[in-house]
Amino acid sequence: MAVQVSKKKKFINDGVFYAELNEFLTRELYEDGYSGVEVRVTPTRTEIIIKATRTKNVLGEKGRRIRELGAVVQKRFGFQDGSVELYAEKVANRALCATTQAESIRYKLLGGLAVRRACYGVLRFIMESSAKGVEIVISGKLRGQRAKAMKFRDGYMIKSGNPTRHFIDTSVRHVLLRQGVLGIRVSIMLPQDPEGKLGPKIAQPDVIRIHEPKEEENIPVSVQVFDYPPTKIETPDQSQEQPSEQTAEI
Repeated sequence: MAVQVSKKKKFINDGVFYAELNEFLTRELYEDGYSGVEVRVTPTRTEIIIKATRTKNVLGEKGRRIRELGAVVQKRFGFQDGSVELYAEKVANRALCATTQAESIRYKLLGGLAVRRACYGVLRFIMESSAKGVEIVISGKLRGQRAKAMKFRDGYMIKSGNPTRHFIDTSVRHVLLRQGVLGIRVSIMLPQDPEGKLGPKIAQPDVIRIHEPKEEENIPVSVQVFDYPPTKIETPDQSQEQPSEQTAEI
């Protein structure tokens, strides 16, 4: 007999499951360009799609690594045998993925590259890949013992409203250096794409698109002329029918 679960508890359980799964995959696949996970629940099984830039490393030799990940997920969350399957999907455009670019900055900082040089390199790479805008924030002990934050911006970026859910891709990463922990936040504004490959299909509500006017076409008009006999219009003559002045003799 199936246990009845309220909608509120179901949404909470789904959110906790997604958060824990995302954190687990982030720690396991951070070197392979992990950029997110998608969970699809069907009546017979649960499909987990792992998005990464290097799918060959995620799959492993003859699919060994992804099977190991599937066994760990099945044991941790209590799935039945054969009810959960993991797939690897390659990211279409890695430059427009905030998670991938945050990991790229993290590796550059771990390698000893200067903060400005690392951020400006990633900023230029993102803008050259048809992004509408980008913002990179690095906070922590950048120089000396005083903590501060540095912002690198370019292009057009929206901050509020419902379009931020569709057009803004944000990712946060932390990097442990000798002087302390640095925080990295990358926000990318995606372009509008009717095919849905580079960005959302929907358009921004405040963007006005002016179409070019259509060329005027000369439409022939047929005019019919009717030959009617001329009509005489009578006008009252002011000289006729004037009252005569009668003089009376006394």
